[in-house]
Amino acid sequence: MDTPTLRQLRTFLAAVERGSITEAARSLHLTQPAASQQLRELERILGARLLDRAEGRVMATAAGNAILAPARRAQAAVEELVFAAAAFRSGETGRVRLGTGATACIHLLPPVLAAAKARMPGLEILVAIGNTPEVLRRVEEGDLDAGFVTMPRTLSRALTTATRQRDGLAALVPAGTPGEGALTPTQLAALPLILYESGGDTRGVVDAWFRKAGLAPRPIMELGSVEAIKVLVGSGLGASVLPCLALGSSTPGTERRPLRPETSRELGLVLRNEKVRDRGLRVLTEALEAVG
Repeated sequence: MDTPTLRQLRTFLAAVERGSITEAARSLHLTQPAASQQLRELERILGARLLDRAEGRVMATAAGNAILAPARRAQAAVEELVFAAAAFRSGETGRVRLGTGATACIHLLPPVLAAAKARMPGLEILVAIGNTPEVLRRVEEGDLDAGFVTMPRTLSRALTTATRQRDGLAALVPAGTPGEGALTPTQLAALPLILYESGGDTRGVVDAWFRKAGLAPRPIMELGSVEAIKVLVGSGLGASVLPCLALGSSTPGTERRPLRPETSRELGLVLRNEKVRDRGLRVLTEALEAVG
């Protein structure tokens, strides 16, 4: 079924407002025959006579009066659309849908988002929390624009990394744990362990660290929240291996100890290969690099 075009509606509104097809054509930079053709086509599509003549002027018929308000709303909607797009075209406005883990959201993103907003006040950043596999799946499917995640061992060919940074891991033990200095895998394996849930990429780095020493410790608890693990360690229930990003401030009842040998995870901003890097995404990337 044919539907009216914006050009036809604009010509109809101009004819009604000016009382003349000739004047309407002139105001729209059309020839009079072209304007008349558009009006005839509009009447054909709608199946109703829209204009009539009286005393040398054109005026809307009953059917024409019935479509005046919808036609004006349609024109206003298009003008609003053009205005909204202009803000994005000028780089004043933007939106980024970012997926990340809870640890990065709590300990890294606040200054990043503040810096990005300071550079681009019209930038809207929507943050979704999830583990690395979930975030990467949503980025690949286009549900998210970017993901700031612990980098997996392999990355889909559909994805690429915009920026990377290293985040060391450290031991968190209850205050008063015997010994001083760095802890080895053997020393940590001898303690009750509270680790991040299995299946995550950060947990994979921890497991690999133990595995290189020929160890496969069984934790007494596995949790999906680093913040909860810190509280449990502070309660004296066990020790853990956590990202240094989450250990910037002290947790009551705990001590932070380095690992020997050292190990780390890699964080990265991941995008789809074909993703357009508009100003908003560039501002966010540069803000992440500045705190790396």
